[in-house]
Amino acid sequence: MKNTFLGKRIMGAVYAFRGAFVLLKTEASLQVQAVIAILMTVLGFYMEISTTDWIFQTIAIGLVMSLEGANTAIEEIADFIHPDFHHKIGLIKDLAAGAVFIASITAIIIGVLIYIPYFTS
Repeated sequence: MKNTFLGKRIMGAVYAFRGAFVLLKTEASLQVQAVIAILMTVLGFYMEISTTDWIFQTIAIGLVMSLEGANTAIEEIADFIHPDFHHKIGLIKDLAAGAVFIASITAIIIGVLIYIPYFTS
């Protein structure tokens, strides 16, 4: 079954689930983001946000957490390729972290835009 189309998709899902589990288990920044995601989800239910707001909130959470996973992968491969300090490796890591930062700021803006009307009405 491993070499069938369906078998390959199932194995791909198993590998992806394993990767997500490792990220959540080992990466402190992703753990913090997961807690924030849970809190924002609870707040969304409490405030009874609209379907459109749920869509934007879910995309923002997914974007930040996905980029954090990609950032971790980039850092791991950079350290594997060049374990000693190198200015280019440092730049690559900074760029990946910058992408997470931009996504995080965007998510904060989305959260503010979603929740300010609920708190002010």
